[in-house]
Amino acid sequence: MSLRYLTAGETHGPQLTAIIEGLPSNLQLDPDALNFELARRQKGYGRGRRMQIEKDTAQIVGGVRHGFTTGAPVALVVENNDWKHWQKIMNTWPIEGTDEEKRRVHRPRPGHADLNGGLKYNLKDLRNVLERSSARETAVRVAVGAVAKQLLERFGMRIAGHVIRIGEIEAPPHNLPLDELARVTEASSVRVADPETEKKMEAYIDKIKEEGDSIGGIVECIVEGVPVGLGSHVQYDRKLDGRIAQAVVSINAFKGVEIGIGFEAGTIPGSQVHDEILYSEERGYYRATNRLGGFEGGMTNGMPVVVRGVMKPIPTLYKPLQSVDIDTREPFAAQVERSDACAVPAASVVLEHVVAWEIAKAFLEKFGGDSIEEVERNYQGYLNQLESY
Repeated sequence: MSLRYLTAGETHGPQLTAIIEGLPSNLQLDPDALNFELARRQKGYGRGRRMQIEKDTAQIVGGVRHGFTTGAPVALVVENNDWKHWQKIMNTWPIEGTDEEKRRVHRPRPGHADLNGGLKYNLKDLRNVLERSSARETAVRVAVGAVAKQLLERFGMRIAGHVIRIGEIEAPPHNLPLDELARVTEASSVRVADPETEKKMEAYIDKIKEEGDSIGGIVECIVEGVPVGLGSHVQYDRKLDGRIAQAVVSINAFKGVEIGIGFEAGTIPGSQVHDEILYSEERGYYRATNRLGGFEGGMTNGMPVVVRGVMKPIPTLYKPLQSVDIDTREPFAAQVERSDACAVPAASVVLEHVVAWEIAKAFLEKFGGDSIEEVERNYQGYLNQLESY
């Protein structure tokens, strides 16, 4: 069975819920590691007041017993602490009250799903759209990706993410080993490896916030230890780089994705793009460089997977843009909901977990079994095959 998940829940509802199907039995899960990843998503310079309200933890309420998966669907719950202030407004069942009491939203915000969702689902209260389209949903997506990370780590794969640009401030290139990159950026308020860049980014975010504006940026994640041959060239929807690209752009506010050098490949000759193939007894086949970000023909090639995503500025601004009231069809200054000036550092954490999920899914498609022991046997057989090729 293919690995898959669904999420449910609203930003001001009681909880966010995810159900993961397709995990093999006997995979040991560490709840502390799971919650560590959720805490990482809440950090970052420029975050708003919601992150002071929520202290995210994930409860596993199905599919795990005594620390090990059972092969049944795994159910995860991330509670919303802010729910206590919204119980009447977000009640499941009908309540008496005015639009004010229900906090009906009839003024769509530019850049959000408000108006499109209202038109599509014929909803005259746009809260029914914004509650689900909120980036709060990424909390439970990180929880799902954190489970995938633990599967990848079992098979020697490691992942780290960092920020490479916020607005006009770009971090300089680095040559840090992956573990060192993870350690250094975890201690950074904006998830960059360079302390001077960190100071510049903080000052830049402060300036943007003072202006009532918001700012986006570019984030990157790197996965090491990925075996050759995940994904396939034989059909468009089996190409793993394509599946990762779709998953990345599905993250709230992400508008672009690059694999390896990405768009730069359209500006330089092929001799500076393609990675020469080498061979040694110790490493087997490998590439001299990694400009293609670990992919050729939609398949992993054994080099580190490098994925970059661009996040647009958050569209909820404290100097609102113009919009149109759906009741009166009169112009107005768009409604302000609580928001962040910059969520790029958090976005790098979300990127990690989205990519981790897609690689875990492809890994189990190739080596899957009903138990983790069966997966290990299948994987070891493949490694033997590669060694003798």
